[in-house]
Amino acid sequence: MDICDIEKLIDLYGNVIYGFCRRLTMNKSDADDLYQQTFLRALEIKEKIDINNNPKGFLISLAVSIWKNSTRKKARHYRIAPIAGVEEEDWLNTSTDSISIEDIVISNELTDEVNTIVSKLNDKFRIPIIMYYNGDMSIAEIATALKVPQGTIKSRLYKARLIIKNELEVKGYERYR
Repeated sequence: MDICDIEKLIDLYGNVIYGFCRRLTMNKSDADDLYQQTFLRALEIKEKIDINNNPKGFLISLAVSIWKNSTRKKARHYRIAPIAGVEEEDWLNTSTDSISIEDIVISNELTDEVNTIVSKLNDKFRIPIIMYYNGDMSIAEIATALKVPQGTIKSRLYKARLIIKNELEVKGYERYR
């Protein structure tokens, strides 16, 4: 694989990878950094990328690995020198093709609630949910990317959906009762 092949991967999967990075980091500037680091790392290890063997999954796996390492480093740094007063940027913009304004408002509210619940999930549940719904990855692709059995991914997706459903019920969303 050469630089031209990496450019093709960026053209094919760039938007999906960027969307995944945005959902994973929940912050535009961190997502930009993660996206850039993912493709820089892909350039460094371009010989290991098999373009015929799920390159999208490989790139998402790279992004997850880079994000986990970064998170660990930040946590260690925070333990050594805590930072106070840093707030996350609210970047979630939702839209829908619904006709009535009431439907749009309800849909946006529900989407915000789901996004908030997902953002609070443990990483072992949050990452597969984001990979499945935002990365458009299959269970097999997620299992390969995270290096865990498919059954584990199925279980984590089920548990994450159950947590989301229960949280929505607690907050009074009737549809989920």
